[in-house]
Amino acid sequence: MLSVALDEAIGYRQGGMLAKSYQALSMTPDLATRLAGNIGALLRGLGGHAKHFGTIPNAAPLDAANFHGTKEQRTARMSDLLSRVLLTQRSQFLHKIATLEEMVGELGREFRFAVENLDGTSTSTESDWQAVDAAHYDLNTCLREAIVLLKSFLLVLPSDQLATLQKTVRAHAQASEPSSHSSGRLIRHRRLAAVGGE
Repeated sequence: MLSVALDEAIGYRQGGMLAKSYQALSMTPDLATRLAGNIGALLRGLGGHAKHFGTIPNAAPLDAANFHGTKEQRTARMSDLLSRVLLTQRSQFLHKIATLEEMVGELGREFRFAVENLDGTSTSTESDWQAVDAAHYDLNTCLREAIVLLKSFLLVLPSDQLATLQKTVRAHAQASEPSSHSSGRLIRHRRLAAVGGE
């Protein structure tokens, strides 16, 4: 959904329909937040299960060429270096999960910030659109990396642990969902002091 909405916004922008492009873009921060939360939940579930049960698959280091953002490329290069020089097989898998989880959280926030900069009054509109596109691309890269990790994890996971893994990932996903009651409210419920005569 995020990719579809962003593609629609970019299409409107290229067609000169700026008001429609900003309208289509306005729904993408919540979609990006939800995607980042779900990817993070999957990664936390995999990492927690791996630490608890000792189930560790092989994991290839992150490739900086797969990322567009400068910070993400630097993080991927550092992860690759650590994986080749210092980390054991077990540590490589857990380090990759932790690195991706951190990247996903930051990318979700960067995407939201970049979209909020594109409110129609931005002076650096082109660079803001590029920032949105790069954050989206890198978030999708993290999703693809998480899917590869999940598949490799499922290959070595004993079948009797599958239900436990599902429960763990589901619990992390529910914990990461933004509360529908609090997200849209600016005023919180508070206890009011009793005032005489009212």
